[in-house]
Amino acid sequence: MHTTEREAWDAYREEELRRITPIIANLGYTLDVTQVHTGGERFLMAGARDVGGGGLKLVLTGRDTKSGKRVVIKVSNSTQGIAEIERERECREVLHKLEFASRAFRTPQELVYTKEGPYVISITSYIEQERAFIEHSLDEQFFLALRAFETQEGVHATTFSHAQTIKKTFGMVGVQEYLDTFESFRNRAVTNDPDNTMVRETLERGSEFLQTNKTVIERYSGFLTHADFVPNNLRVSGRDLFLLDYASIHFGNKYESWARFLNFMIHHNAQLEQTLAGYVRENRGEEEYLSLRLMRVYKIGYLLAFYTEALHKTSGNLHELTVRRIDLWTRAMDAILKDMPVPEEVVASYVAELDRLRSEDEKARQKEILGGK
Repeated sequence: MHTTEREAWDAYREEELRRITPIIANLGYTLDVTQVHTGGERFLMAGARDVGGGGLKLVLTGRDTKSGKRVVIKVSNSTQGIAEIERERECREVLHKLEFASRAFRTPQELVYTKEGPYVISITSYIEQERAFIEHSLDEQFFLALRAFETQEGVHATTFSHAQTIKKTFGMVGVQEYLDTFESFRNRAVTNDPDNTMVRETLERGSEFLQTNKTVIERYSGFLTHADFVPNNLRVSGRDLFLLDYASIHFGNKYESWARFLNFMIHHNAQLEQTLAGYVRENRGEEEYLSLRLMRVYKIGYLLAFYTEALHKTSGNLHELTVRRIDLWTRAMDAILKDMPVPEEVVASYVAELDRLRSEDEKARQKEILGGK
């Protein structure tokens, strides 16, 4: 009988939990009974391509056996998963040592980093926060987000020595890499959803948009940026801003982080999305606003590649939701190409279907990673 992607992930998760539970206990930690980060739609990211794919690794929560303090545990015995854990640690350490990274984010304290048999295990402190990002007022969210973007922009590879230092650890994405990667996204989406004329035509226009404005992409490159910069990778503790995921950091166009964040807000907080986009246009000028739009199109290209590839991995409600996601992001790219907001009725319809079609496991996972009540 054919094993589905979800069944393969569930089997992997259960076997790994069985093996690592005693190892974690020997290190002085106890795993939580319910592990929401491993459920829901997490199986779609296992082995997914591109930065932020997730790989074969488990992100778990637990507690220090003696103190009872909460911790986050990342563990893997796969080549890709281990590489992601090791890279994240190296990026975190190197970034905080660089002379020109004086405004770097705060990071959770590393408690354990070890190799136990085939496993690499990273245990860090869990950053508590009084309120999740989404629970702050619009003004507070705006200034928190702006502070986070400006923190990244403060880390700029401005000299040859800087570039040489960071290229080895973080990697540098230039204009040609952006163009080539978008073409890969485009080809994958069209191949995986060949009868979707709207996807094909919108991605063609997106490709033309990037090619026509490639000098603008290049002009604002060389900055610290984050491929998956969304609220669940940030924690606000007092006046400190913590970055939780260092695996997706690289140096590239400074608006890549902005683009990921604003695209995320299309259906989480459209008012914040429009406020931040308006801020760039009004305070930084038309060219930087164009750079932001270019990166937003680029980042949606990834989402269309990801969700069209998910079509053959899903069934039932999740398959229907995947089709709706493809429609939403195609319409979002179209709106950005036209320099218009995504129509309110499109977003409202999607949000209503999202609530209906998501599984209870996925709702629990989203509540944990996004916070809120």
